Amino acid sequence: MKRVFVNGYGSIGSRISSFLRDDPEITLVGVGKYSPDERINSIKSKGLDVYVPEGRLDEFAEYDIAGSIESALDSCDLVIDASPGRCGYKNKKSLYEPRNIKAIYQGGESVTGSEAVSEILFNSGSNYDSVIGKKHVMQGSCNVTGMGRILEPMRVAFGDRLIRFDVTLVRRWADIEQTDKQVIDTIEMTENPHHGDDVKTYLGEDTPLYVRAVKVPTRQMHLHILDARFSQQAPRPSEIHALYANNPGVAVLWTAKGTQDVREFARTMGFHFTDTNMIHIHANMTASIGDTVQMMYSDDQTGIVIPENHMLMQAMLFERQYRDARAHTESVFGMDAKKQKLEKFFAKS
Repeated sequence: MKRVFVNGYGSIGSRISSFLRDDPEITLVGVGKYSPDERINSIKSKGLDVYVPEGRLDEFAEYDIAGSIESALDSCDLVIDASPGRCGYKNKKSLYEPRNIKAIYQGGESVTGSEAVSEILFNSGSNYDSVIGKKHVMQGSCNVTGMGRILEPMRVAFGDRLIRFDVTLVRRWADIEQTDKQVIDTIEMTENPHHGDDVKTYLGEDTPLYVRAVKVPTRQMHLHILDARFSQQAPRPSEIHALYANNPGVAVLWTAKGTQDVREFARTMGFHFTDTNMIHIHANMTASIGDTVQMMYSDDQTGIVIPENHMLMQAMLFERQYRDARAHTESVFGMDAKKQKLEKFFAKS
């Protein structure tokens, strides 16, 4: 039994801690909390122990606190850092490295520059074997993870026939539960989006990928618009869709009119946090025109990175082979069943 601590309890930390409790191989030590507010009582009601910074224990005196974050780290095998962006590097230097603890970082961090948390950005479908036994690894963001799930199978299937990927990221403004974050009525352009460079860290620097990004006033997922160009006649849409038939992380949907349709279905089916944990190809929007395949697929924002964290944890903690890790993640998340339900409900009429 391995002991894991989740440092942070926002959109990612709350999800990861929930699923880790369903993993019989893991003891969840507890979660780190940095704000003394009533959410602590909600976390406690779920049976989770809450730990806070050692130097701020007095600020949490009115709450039932299990101890300091520092003491929790002293008794764990791995920490999943779910702190706000750019805090992961500080935590690495002040908390994790001094204790020689393995750590997973999230998409707000970097694998380049003076504050890199790792040399590796993880994507389970592309570089799983390279992280086995590593001590510090960064999990890609939701958009970076989503592009990998679509692009890697295409690269494997078509190889040198592919000459260019152009992706427009239509990003959601905030997660559903981030009710304190205002959704502003504007379409915001993103200069020099990092997502393309991040994807190239695991697909290869020579990958012909070009990315632009905008942010739109919605909480209902991201949408990616992809043009894949080939050196000759492009494959038929049916050939593209067939690439993902046995991929539990990608569902092919025909009748969803928008991202809210998918989210609402997840809610009515009782999926945890209304997450599907996957990419949804909107198959009615796929077209083959000359040398180009046009696609649209929605990305389950925060939910997509949670099973990826679970896969990464298995590689780092248990040094498990990919097939075994995938089977164990499936036993915890049930993504095959979710995919079947989604594809049946949104089937081609």
